This record gives sequence, C-alpha cells and structure tokens, in this order.
Amino acid sequence: MTEYDAENRALWDAWSDEFQAMWNADTADGELPPIYSPLPDADSLADWQAERLPELDEMAFVELGCGGGQGTVGAAREGVGTAVGVDFSTEQLRHAVRLRNLYGVDARFVGGDVTDLPLDDSEFDLAHSGYVYFMVEDVESAFAEAHRVLREGGLLDVEIPHPYHEQFDPETLEFEHSYHADGPRREKHDEVLHEDIVVFDRRVSDLHNALVDAGFEVKRITETPNHDVASDYDEEDVAPGTSRELLANVPRTLGFWAVAT
Repeated sequence: MTEYDAENRALWDAWSDEFQAMWNADTADGELPPIYSPLPDADSLADWQAERLPELDEMAFVELGCGGGQGTVGAAREGVGTAVGVDFSTEQLRHAVRLRNLYGVDARFVGGDVTDLPLDDSEFDLAHSGYVYFMVEDVESAFAEAHRVLREGGLLDVEIPHPYHEQFDPETLEFEHSYHADGPRREKHDEVLHEDIVVFDRRVSDLHNALVDAGFEVKRITETPNHDVASDYDEEDVAPGTSRELLANVPRTLGFWAVAT
C-alpha cells in the first residue's frame, strides 16, 4: 500500500459513519437499508454463463473495494454460491458485517488492499469493482491481483468515474484539468467527504492497456449514461460531483468487462 492509499484508507475510516448514513438516509423505520445487485444484467449474464461462467448458485463472486457491503450483500441476495467482499477500511467493513446480518445472507468480508488481496489463486468466477480503482495509485498491481484471484475465463467487471468527465467543472462546463494528467489529484466532495481524497485520472487507453498487460482480454467498454438518458434526468437523479448539463454531454461512468486468459 502506497502513502496515498494509506491516506485514503484513513479518510474512509473517518468518513464511514457519515457516508453510510447518507446512503441509508431514505430508509424508513422498519425497512432494511438499500442494497444493489452488482451482477451484469440477466440477459448479458446468461450469455456469459453459457460460454464461460457457472450457473448463479455455483458462482463464486468477489467485490474488490466493497465499502459498506451493499453490492456483496446484493450479490448474495441474488443467489450466488459464494459472496466475498474485500475493503481496506475497517470501519466500512464494520458496516458491511452489520448489513449482512440484517439481511441474513451468507457473505464473507475480508480486510485487505486491492493491490495485495488476501485471497487464494483462481478462487472466483466473477469479480466486480465499482468506483474504486480511480483511488488506487498502483492500478497495474490491482489489475494483476484481480487476474490472480479469478479462474481462467473468469470475468472482471470494473466501473470508475469516466476520466473525461472528471476534467470538467460540472457547473461552468469548462476544463479544470488536462485529460493527459494522470495525477495524483486531490478531490473534495463537500456533500459527504470533508477532506480531499487522492484520485488518479488515467486515460481510457491507459486503463485498457493495463488490463491487457495484466492478462485480461477486454470484451466490452461502456460509457454511461448516454446522451438521451442523461438529457431526461431530473435534478434529484443527479449525483454529487456532476450536473444535468455535464451528463447530457459527457458520460459519468466508464466500464470494462475483461476476461482472465
């Protein structure tokens, strides 16, 4: 773990209670906190299952950078055979364990860094990482570790903030940073995170090539939301750090589907 990674871990430990409170803010009394499914959509996953992946109830799933466990618990709720979440923040994992117990699902949470995973070789069929790798300085090692823990033919599903989106001021739509600058950069989210988190703005080509160098075959690249969807967003649909105007012109999220070869 690098100095920047350690700094981010300390910040996530400090922010965890507030971040999870924001995530759960709309939970009514007596209701379970929200979770989500990180699994690919049913039709696409069926195609992958037929070619490469086991059936859902036999699938070993891992979330790399699981935070409060919403995705890992969601995968367990969907019926995967094995659900594991890894995160470097002990405070986030505390929330993840609580969430697992509330839902009563079979999921395991492990403390560890995505660049040095405390997991066995070829242990998983499907790995998911949502909005994590942009905070990792040594993304090459992170991709290599993801490849190591996947079996041959296993699928890595990655989502990060789109690096082109990150160059714009969401209000003025003017460039704030060069697309060619790879960081580190300190980013402040006043709505939740009251200190500067360290991020790295890598180009799409750099991320693609790093996946290939780690032993993956990139099968799909996604850029969402698209123009038509974003143009119809209401203000309440817009997350902190962006705007309706920016989303209508630049995708918010970059995604990769990469197969371990």
